[in-house]
Amino acid sequence: MIETIHNWVNEINTPMWNVLIFLLLGTGLFFTFATGFVQIRLLGRSIKEMLGGRKVGDDPHGITPFQAFVTGLASRVGVGNIAGVAIAISLGGPGAVFWMWITALIGMSSAFAESSLAQLFKVRDHKNGHFRGGPAYYITQGLKQRWLGVLFALSLIFCFGLVYEAVQANSVVAAAEVAWGWDKHAVGVGLVILTAPIIFGGIRRVSKVAEAVVPIMAVLYLLMGVSMALVRRLIEDARSREMLIVPACSYVRLQFDRHPEWADLRADG
Repeated sequence: MIETIHNWVNEINTPMWNVLIFLLLGTGLFFTFATGFVQIRLLGRSIKEMLGGRKVGDDPHGITPFQAFVTGLASRVGVGNIAGVAIAISLGGPGAVFWMWITALIGMSSAFAESSLAQLFKVRDHKNGHFRGGPAYYITQGLKQRWLGVLFALSLIFCFGLVYEAVQANSVVAAAEVAWGWDKHAVGVGLVILTAPIIFGGIRRVSKVAEAVVPIMAVLYLLMGVSMALVRRLIEDARSREMLIVPACSYVRLQFDRHPEWADLRADG
């Protein structure tokens, strides 16, 4: 059954990605030129707005710019950045990192367009005064295609509820089982107990937890990346020294074999 589902997913996934790659990059290039390289032109202002939002405290109408930033960052730093990048480098070599940077730079303009549309077509929830928005809202109100907005919302619920989180949880469970021998069922239950109160607390609780946890996570993520690069460098230096020492030792031994009169020097050594 699992194998059948896996084959079915691959049959759909492979041709879809062949099209999506060009579609995503083309869309990103279009918005990059249409907005005058907004990802570079307004980078300083975006950082200023994001950091400034942290000083104003809680927003009574929703979440602050900084909370929005860390919530989005929390959903992006995960299995894809760790396992995905490692696989990309192993298959494509170090040059894969450069193309990931270029793709991210181009994709920033698409993200800007999506965020702008979400702001333009957001609506106020009169029960609590908070704003609601996103792709489902601007598809419904901007394109006037309610059925497509509903379809998008249902697809997103299915993706994040059953697929995306399953991949993240499975990676945590597998890593804990391999590294420390922890029972995978116990780890899974522990993840549910830890995350359920945050998720059911709504976006405000999610953003507050992200505001506290994500900066620490980001610093640790960067430190781990730098430490791994340094360890790799030390290993390469050790291997290079070993490659120099071993031939030198072999040469010395060969010379001693050729000159028996040096036996006294070998004994002294």
